[in-house]
Amino acid sequence: MRKAVRDAGRDDEVLAFRDSLNCGPIDSDDPASRAMWWAPSYDAAETERVLRQFWDRVTTTTDRLVVWFGRHHAGELAFFHALAERLGRRPYEIVDVTGLELPFVRRDGTPALSYPKQSVGTISDADLRRLLGSERPIGADEARQYADRWRQLKQENAYFRVVEATGLSSAPIDYFDRLILEQATVVWNRSISVISDTIGYNSEPYVQTGDVMLLTRIVALVEQGKLLADGDPRDMLACRIRLPV
Repeated sequence: MRKAVRDAGRDDEVLAFRDSLNCGPIDSDDPASRAMWWAPSYDAAETERVLRQFWDRVTTTTDRLVVWFGRHHAGELAFFHALAERLGRRPYEIVDVTGLELPFVRRDGTPALSYPKQSVGTISDADLRRLLGSERPIGADEARQYADRWRQLKQENAYFRVVEATGLSSAPIDYFDRLILEQATVVWNRSISVISDTIGYNSEPYVQTGDVMLLTRIVALVEQGKLLADGDPRDMLACRIRLPV
């Protein structure tokens, strides 16, 4: 996003959110809580500093605020829900990229449209640059609905949040286990391959989670005896896994 803004000749401040609120505890707004939860994977002190800096900047700025997100990506949608709650009645604008079909030229020179977009993270810098200026003010009722839903999700405080046709919903800790087991076989495969297949076969119409969370579930499935591991199951690159025979 930053490159797209700079390539357009603009000097707008660009802030990136470095958390994935579609997983883990959300009952506390204190960045320290999220940092401790991520501690097994990332440095807790640095994570807390980055998150605190982000939220302090966003919630105290008097500058014009434009928020980019996609409703078909659980992480981006969870972030927007949380932001709507924190901003309250403060006016801001949004760019919702959900379902956008962006023009491109095929190798044979013919024009075409992309598949409908799910998230900002899957859009090229060139296309992001073209979308600059497409923001719209969010309505008060719309913002309140997003905020109210986040408050409910915080009360439920589930391990995962996933996108459904009705929006963001809470999901239990074993939500992705069946999807992982469907991609595992009785033949040894590297964990990273099973994770990639799980994401690939379950990324339409919604992107629900990433490799780190799926790895934690593989570790749990190994501990439960539902998967066998050849190596450290926490090492997705070196470890091989398979179903019990």
